[in-house]
Amino acid sequence: MKNKALFNWSSGKDSAIALYKSLQDPTLEIITLLTSVNQLYQRVSMHGIRVTLLEQQAKSIGLPLEIMQIPEMPTMEAYEEAMKITLQKCIEQGITHSIFGDIFLEDLRKYREDKLAEMKLNGVFPLWKIPTHDLIQEFLALGFKTIVVCVNERFLDQSFVGRTIDQQFLDDLPSDVDVCGENGEFHTFTYDGPLFSTPILFEKGEIVYRKYEQPASNESSNTACDTSDESVYEFGFWYCDLIPVNL
Repeated sequence: MKNKALFNWSSGKDSAIALYKSLQDPTLEIITLLTSVNQLYQRVSMHGIRVTLLEQQAKSIGLPLEIMQIPEMPTMEAYEEAMKITLQKCIEQGITHSIFGDIFLEDLRKYREDKLAEMKLNGVFPLWKIPTHDLIQEFLALGFKTIVVCVNERFLDQSFVGRTIDQQFLDDLPSDVDVCGENGEFHTFTYDGPLFSTPILFEKGEIVYRKYEQPASNESSNTACDTSDESVYEFGFWYCDLIPVNL
């Protein structure tokens, strides 16, 4: 019997290849995608993607979408309470496993597993410890297409946002930046590839700069507050807005 699972969908490349691998796992039945969304702006947390594009992804993939609404700058308590309520709904659907696209951040994985254990859920990490250089090459070889929608100014300048990830992009990355952005260097939106029945159509909009005051340890998270570090600093991001194209 297959284990019923939810998939933590960020809208980006690591989620895409992790979902691709999970759908081939004979032990898993993926029931729904789960994405956290900024309640005020109705955009995917950290990635800044409009909910309309997120919904188009889910429709093209052919899986239901569960949206978890969170405040713009959630406290740890607020984020964890929202997650607990959402996971309880999933448990009531018979879900026993939660799948993530994490690759090598040990503290983040431990945090996730500890929180899941409190609700008697099991974590699944299909990309765990795969070398990121191998992973990004596999992603491209499979025919996935993804665009950089957010870069952290601590690692990359404005010129990297709005670019499609290809070999030239990878060659241009500084040597201290992970090619999958696993340390929070950049975030992406995946719009085509073997998961999708049809490509997600969009136009590139304006590039904007946003500065935040956040717990320092949150920078690597794809969702929201994933640790309890209370130290605070200011940092900025460059975002490329993507505008849905309606046919």
